[in-house]
This record gives sequence, C-alpha cells and structure tokens, in this order.
Amino acid sequence: MRYIPTLLLLVAVFFSCKNESRPSKEDPAMFREKPAASTISEPLQLPKTGAGNFESLVADFEDKDRGIWQKPELVISFLGDLKDKTVADIGAGTGYFTFRLVPKAKRVIAIDIDPRFINFLDSVKVRLPEVYRDRFESRLAKFDDPLLKPGEADNVVIVNTYAYIENRAQYLKVLYQGIAPGGQLLIIDFKKNNLPVGPPDEYKVSLAQVEHELTTAGFKISKVDKDVLDYQYIILATKPVK
Repeated sequence: MRYIPTLLLLVAVFFSCKNESRPSKEDPAMFREKPAASTISEPLQLPKTGAGNFESLVADFEDKDRGIWQKPELVISFLGDLKDKTVADIGAGTGYFTFRLVPKAKRVIAIDIDPRFINFLDSVKVRLPEVYRDRFESRLAKFDDPLLKPGEADNVVIVNTYAYIENRAQYLKVLYQGIAPGGQLLIIDFKKNNLPVGPPDEYKVSLAQVEHELTTAGFKISKVDKDVLDYQYIILATKPVK
C-alpha cells in the first residue's frame, strides 16, 4: 500500500539534502518516471487536485523506498561541483532530484510537459527560503523540445524519462543546442532485466542504444556505470568544446 506525502514532507526532504510507469491514457505526459517499490510510511494526505490519478503518480515518485535503490546523492555526485552551474532537470515530476539540486547549484530549471507537475513544483517553491526560490525555475516544455535557450544549461539530468521520449534522435539534437559547450548530460534509466521496480523490458532502452543515440547527436560519452545502482545504468556525456 502506498501513502501520499504532503508538500511539507517534500520541503523537509529538500532541507535534509542541504545537510547531508509507464504513462497511462489518463496521463498523457511523456516525461514520466516509473513506479517505485511500495513502502510503509505515515499516512499523510496530499491536497486534492481533482486530476485523475495524479495523487498516485506523486506517491510513486516520492516513494520512500526509492531513496534506497535510486541513491540520489550518489547520482548527483557524478556531475561534480555545481555551485556555479545551471542545471536542467528534464522530466522533473515532483522534483525528486530538482529539490536535491537546488542547494548545490547556482540555478535549477525543473522541466516537465505536464502542467499538473509544474503547479506542484511551484506550490513547493513558495514554501522555500527566498535564497532558494531565487535559484529555482519551473518550465512547462513541449514533448519534442525542452525549451532551453541556446547554451542555457551547464548540466542536464534525465532520470527515468529517456525511454518515454518518442523521437529521441531529433530531441537530442534540440537538447544539444540548449547545453553550453563543455556541459554535461546525465542519463539514468532502468536496465533490461526482470526487475522488481520499473516498467517491463519492452518499455526500456538498452544502455548500448542510449550510447549510440548520444554519440550520433554529437555528444561524447565520458562515463558509463552499470554497477553502482542495482536497477539502473548511469551514462554521463559531454558536449565537446569546439
């Protein structure tokens, strides 16, 4: 059984970080993270949205067990020092990574194509201290364009989302323009195995395919890790400095 966290719990997660699924027909958003394992937590209630299965999506994204297998702080460490960097989180959802990045980066852009998540992110933003509100921006994007300005992002993070991008070859070309020369693209997605979390294998993209698509788009693969996460692979690519 899943329990739904409140916005206050999300803010608590945010401050702790400072110190330390396929889409259904009812859910047309492309940028969607896969379901996590269920967990037992306090039965806190999210304010009603009246928007279909949105509450269950929030519960999936913020499942407490996710911290065990996702290892968000370790994943973020692959990007290095972010204090002077602008980071774009594509497929931000509830801000699981976004609000962990805000204390570390100069600026964070949370990108999603589902306006419900943009509203959710903004409702969390207003509860943050002003210094962090000023670093954070939510952005409603298009399914084929993250709407980054040329060279706007120093780093881009795509977690549990890559497989849901329909025309990845074209999307990566557009994304390439939004990354500054020397900037990094970090992709984390599920391995092709019968895993206890994530979607069925037919909805996954193999590691080799992601590498091929990145290099075809002009990126240079700088790091690949298949072992640090139990259920996911990690790919770090860079945009060459010409």
